[in-house]
Amino acid sequence: MKSDKRTNTRRKFLQAAVVLGALSTGRALFAADTEAPETRPAQRARARPTDPHPAAAGPPPSADHAGTANAPEYRVHPMAGETALSGPGASPPHPDVAYTLSTDSRDIFLTFDDGPHPHHTPDILRILHRHDAQATFFVIGRNAVAFPGLLRDIADEGHAVANHTWSHPQLPLLPPGAVRSELGRTSSLIEDVLGAAPNLARAPYGAWDDPSLSICNELGMSPVGWAIDSEDWTGPGAEIIADTVMHEIRPGAIVLSHDGGGERSQTVDALEWYLPRLLDEGYRPIRIEP
Repeated sequence: MKSDKRTNTRRKFLQAAVVLGALSTGRALFAADTEAPETRPAQRARARPTDPHPAAAGPPPSADHAGTANAPEYRVHPMAGETALSGPGASPPHPDVAYTLSTDSRDIFLTFDDGPHPHHTPDILRILHRHDAQATFFVIGRNAVAFPGLLRDIADEGHAVANHTWSHPQLPLLPPGAVRSELGRTSSLIEDVLGAAPNLARAPYGAWDDPSLSICNELGMSPVGWAIDSEDWTGPGAEIIADTVMHEIRPGAIVLSHDGGGERSQTVDALEWYLPRLLDEGYRPIRIEP
């Protein structure tokens, strides 16, 4: 699992690994940045970085909610709708990494990595439920095996559950057999819990190479990156996280945040502030669907 504090040197190295991996930029859609918000969230995360969050409005996770089946979806073109475990005749997934997704509307794609977490994931689910928004959760296998009920909570709320490896290693540094184990073991766990294997995957640190991309494809998953890094993993404060998202948001953008991997109270506070403002600006947060 990634730590909250990484040095700039490490980040530059990982970014270089992505470039050297010869990843396709895929469906890039760069619209003009929105204006930064005039007002900012209260700095609650800074005042109480380890305090638990009060329960937000809305039913707790695991409750059945009407309308989930009719929740909006976005299908990644031209990714297939089935995984390798869906049976003979399933179409292969798209091999290129998606950073933004083409859209004629103001659809956006909130994603959360490194969970599930017993406190932060339920907090994020409550906020998303309260605003009728959907997201994609890239889960780590060793966390999911400890909290399988949270996988069901995520799915029951209409969100997508996707693969973020078993233990969060840098895939380009592993031999092919270890990459297959990291991805395959997590897919098998998700399938055991939810009845269907995931069809989306994100590499830790966004670092893919040709062998790991091939294995991802063979396992029936389409690779997903991000266009907007909220940088919540640096712990800059809820105010800065929210400002980053609001300033860089554009239609079709995939936004990276985290519900696990460390103390994520700032992420929760920032989401609670910026999500209703995104909705007020006409954006529609929906799940990524292959």
